[in-house]
Amino acid sequence: MSDTAEALLAELAALDDPRMREVNERHGDDHGVNLGKLRAIAKRLKTQHELALELWATDDTAARLLALLICRPKSFSRDALDAMLREARAPKVHDWLVNYVVKKHPEADALRLAWLDDADAVVASAGWALTSDRVVKRPEGLDLPALLDTIEAEMRDAPERLQWEMNTTLAQIGIAHPEHRARALAIGERLGVLKDYPTPPNCTSPFAPTWITEIVRRQETATAR
Repeated sequence: MSDTAEALLAELAALDDPRMREVNERHGDDHGVNLGKLRAIAKRLKTQHELALELWATDDTAARLLALLICRPKSFSRDALDAMLREARAPKVHDWLVNYVVKKHPEADALRLAWLDDADAVVASAGWALTSDRVVKRPEGLDLPALLDTIEAEMRDAPERLQWEMNTTLAQIGIAHPEHRARALAIGERLGVLKDYPTPPNCTSPFAPTWITEIVRRQETATAR
């Protein structure tokens, strides 16, 4: 099979499982392709940036996910990534764009700062997702007290996707930065965001005080061994 965009669209369409599509659509993702099979196609294709651009332009969710796996992140301009984020309707496309492409881009932090205060809550959520990553991996230069101020003032009433990413930042500050842990726990308790979120057995609740306490406990247990 020739690996053209047209041929790949047909291949992805043949893999579409109606039952999986039904499950995915509950989360806003309009595709039914098993992600393991999609990753196998990406492995076969390897990096093909021009093909990735063609796949992205189709506006097909599965094709866009494949594009994000075979693109060359540093080949995008900052403006192109901004446009792509605003076009990324499906949550999974949004997540993969941020995690697999933007995080690898030289201007990731400039985009983080630009997106944090965007009027579009979904775009702003990407800024907070990048901030959570920096809180853990490169906190130097971040004003953690100011981030906590913003979370305390805005998280409770934020739209769902933005609220989720702000909550993640709150939890990561509490986990990774002991000097701010008491305040992070207090903010989480006072706001009560995601306190009643349905959590499967053996999974950690996304409610920030529970999340912080459990991960810190695990870290301390591992250190004590």
